[in-house]
Amino acid sequence: MANLLTTPDNGEIVPAASRCRNALFTAGGPVMSRPEHPIVRLRGVSKVYGATRALSDVDFACFGGEIHAVLGENGAGKSTLMKLVAGVIQPTSGDIEVDSVAMRLKGPADAMARGLVCMFQELSLVPDLSVRENLMLGAVGTGLGRLNTGVVRRAQDILAQIDGGAIGMKTRVADLSLAEQQQVEIAKALTRDPKLLILDEATSALNASVVEKVFQLIRAERDRGVGVLFISHRFHEIESLADRISIFRNGTHVDTFDNGACSYGQIISKMVGQRIDDLFPPKPAPDPHAQEVLRLDGFGWADTLKDVSIVLRKGQITGLGGLDGQGQGSVLQGLFGLLRGTEGRCLVGGTPVAINHPKHAKNPKLGIALVPEDRKTEGLILDQSIAQNLELAALGTDGINASDPAIYRPFLDALELKCDSLDQPVSQLSGGNQQKVALTKWLALGPRCMLLADPTRGIDVKTKTQIYALLRRLAESGVAILLVSTDYEELIHLCDETHVFYQGRIVRHLTGEDVTAEAIIAASLNIPASAQTAQSTHA
Repeated sequence: MANLLTTPDNGEIVPAASRCRNALFTAGGPVMSRPEHPIVRLRGVSKVYGATRALSDVDFACFGGEIHAVLGENGAGKSTLMKLVAGVIQPTSGDIEVDSVAMRLKGPADAMARGLVCMFQELSLVPDLSVRENLMLGAVGTGLGRLNTGVVRRAQDILAQIDGGAIGMKTRVADLSLAEQQQVEIAKALTRDPKLLILDEATSALNASVVEKVFQLIRAERDRGVGVLFISHRFHEIESLADRISIFRNGTHVDTFDNGACSYGQIISKMVGQRIDDLFPPKPAPDPHAQEVLRLDGFGWADTLKDVSIVLRKGQITGLGGLDGQGQGSVLQGLFGLLRGTEGRCLVGGTPVAINHPKHAKNPKLGIALVPEDRKTEGLILDQSIAQNLELAALGTDGINASDPAIYRPFLDALELKCDSLDQPVSQLSGGNQQKVALTKWLALGPRCMLLADPTRGIDVKTKTQIYALLRRLAESGVAILLVSTDYEELIHLCDETHVFYQGRIVRHLTGEDVTAEAIIAASLNIPASAQTAQSTHA
């Protein structure tokens, strides 16, 4: 595959060089010349936990005025690197220099005082506090009765640039969607006046249009001299944003190079020894006459969904795309019995059914399973063990012994779950391994229809590959799969057909060669197909 990590810098929307390129993202303005000394430098740093070496003799530097992406699969050492720079943990050996001075960062507050601000993948917001109160927590000039109102004003301005100011300062964080919470976390980090901004999967829950607005803010920080460390498993985000890229594997720093110097295939080879062609499994030609598993006719709910009609067939993966909050997630919730007052018809195996409760949905007669968007709050109980979490879906299901580990083992083996034992708390697993548990608990029930909400959000390339392969095998075994994804590469390369949502309706049905990045993005923005074709021809 040709070199894909290069993008135009004129801000125009251009056709993708291949169908997995993002036609919306474009590179930012001119990059500042690199300062003589980095903001942060690691010299021979190692971090050891018992017999595990999370980092091994790492030399690494991040300069002001650049966006430095860090790539690697789970366990590669990325999060350990971030935690060291953010003062969360201390190195076992080696030195950390800040502004050319070797020092021991005593904790996150010490790091933040030196301008090292980190937004971790695990959100730090307090659910029962308002957005305003969360922004105040830990802000400079706040405490002992003092309030730094400038922080709130700055955050309001940032949120207005991202979503037009739709998130109210008095709104309780628990009442926000995952994407909205991530936007608040980004605003919180930017109000800390960073010298080095560390973003760990900061855009994993955001749709393409919101991501580009966030990227504009990050580029503006870069252009005023801030250094940015950026972790993402989405290659098109790296392609769009990064100035330099570093690869980590098995706790070692493999390579650092300028964006554009390596192809997707070369980068994946450095990360996991796997070619880009192997990322997605081969996709057979869909059979339009395959047996129908589930059908929605004129499905609607309140003001969120309107006249949605979808057919799911054996052996096929159907994708739902669109901007965040356009109703596609509610389709999954409605099919799983989580919504009241739905309209239209639902047929399973040709028989009309009324799904009023999840217990009804998962009954073997219907065999519907849901893997929700937020695995940590909706899909798992983090303080419980792997075994206890695996049993959750099977509890109360006729004919299934929920406590029998043998019913889970084939799927755990296929997904290569990494754990000490099934008695290990789920909270101790990486995000990718947590998602494997969330998937396995439903797979053990032998569902006829799998409903998946962004199942690979925030997980590494190797784990994504395992999940993609498993989903294709499930489809080939006869399971009908309905996949909501914010990653258009999954819609292009994994799904047999894709429905794109806009304001609660399906506005475009895409199959075959029509499933392109341009077509998905245009439909997400409700741009008519004729206008999109004319723009591509003109470009």
